[in-house]
Amino acid sequence: MKLIEPESGIVDASSFPTNGHGRKMQWLAWSTALLIMAVGIFLRLQPSAGFKGFGFDEALYREYVIKVDAVGLENYPAICQNYIDEQRRPEIMAKLPPTRFLYIACGWAWKRAQFGDAPALSARTPGFVQTDPVLLSLDHVSALFAVLLLGLSGIAACRMLGVWPGLGVLALMSVAPTAVHMAQHALIDGFFAFFALLSLWTLWEVLQHPGRTGWLAAHGVALALMVLVKENAFFVFVALAAIVGLNRWARFGIVTSRLLLVMIVGPLAGLTILVWVAGGAGPFIEIYKLLVSKAQNLQYAIMTGDGPWYRYLVDIMLVSPIVLCLAIGGFFTSVKESRPLLYLTLFIGISYLIMCNVRFGMNLRYASIWDLPLRALAVAQIGLLARPFGKHATLVAALLVCALCAYEFRQFGIFFKDFGLYELASEGLLRAVKILK
Repeated sequence: MKLIEPESGIVDASSFPTNGHGRKMQWLAWSTALLIMAVGIFLRLQPSAGFKGFGFDEALYREYVIKVDAVGLENYPAICQNYIDEQRRPEIMAKLPPTRFLYIACGWAWKRAQFGDAPALSARTPGFVQTDPVLLSLDHVSALFAVLLLGLSGIAACRMLGVWPGLGVLALMSVAPTAVHMAQHALIDGFFAFFALLSLWTLWEVLQHPGRTGWLAAHGVALALMVLVKENAFFVFVALAAIVGLNRWARFGIVTSRLLLVMIVGPLAGLTILVWVAGGAGPFIEIYKLLVSKAQNLQYAIMTGDGPWYRYLVDIMLVSPIVLCLAIGGFFTSVKESRPLLYLTLFIGISYLIMCNVRFGMNLRYASIWDLPLRALAVAQIGLLARPFGKHATLVAALLVCALCAYEFRQFGIFFKDFGLYELASEGLLRAVKILK
């Protein structure tokens, strides 16, 4: 079973021969991809979460959309100033900043497109969660980008690893428990993961095809949009910049002056837009100063967002233990033979190093940016485990992937359907699997 193209790492459906067997394999690959996508889309759109309410973060995003609906997008600086005035008061606890602009703007645009001038409902209204136009709009944005993330994962994996390994990654992504969970709530982290993965993949393509302006433009746009989503863009950007710096030794591709320029201009463009919507550099800086100072004293963050450097490993092990074990195995057995897997592993390692040192700022939701890299390593390890079966290796690998998908779906049921988990703090994860009673 050929899992990796060791030189370029790029194999797409067009690489099949044009004879009858090749056309049959193309048809089989496309049919498999469409079937996996259909399953993944169904899981994301079908309401299956045990938690039927709405959480603290969702309430704040809803509040911002209501404000934009009231004053108009052109008056967004006034919303930012209101945040500053409110957060200056010592008795007010930390709130998510309005500089998470792109998610809020998309929620507002969806609300205007689907519900027009319909007013937001009172939280006391019966069936509020299922009928409020603002909350529904944010839910729909999260679901849409969860589906887009799934499709992007399949394309990126097939481009980087090859068609059949890529389909294995797509299958595991379709049932990733936290991804399915976030698709069913108005949470920003799946939305952010889309732009993070888009930035990660387009950088790979630029390194492989340094002369193609289209890939450069796509990477610059991805970086700019990622900055507009969430401040966690800093972690992703540092990891990507470090990968470019390590390219001299890792030899992922060719680093050009145009790429370096795009990696500067793209984030600066996003930052410029954020400063503009915040009403200037002064308000923008104060928003983040207030966020950092308030968050350090937020009791909920202190109680749930702290932990040792290996907390993410513990949380991922609780939710997706087999995927993590296989990924660790893939790290030791496959990374040295595959530039794409080394690229993805470096992204995990560098971003992890930063994120595990954020005081009171760790949450499994933030680890959604590692879903694809971990599953790529897991699929590589599955391929090695199936290799001894010779001509039946492909079939065995496919069956192992299917078995793992079934297990991952069961994990979603345990944590998010049966236990009704909403927030992904370690205590809740431990209680869901009855380690804590």
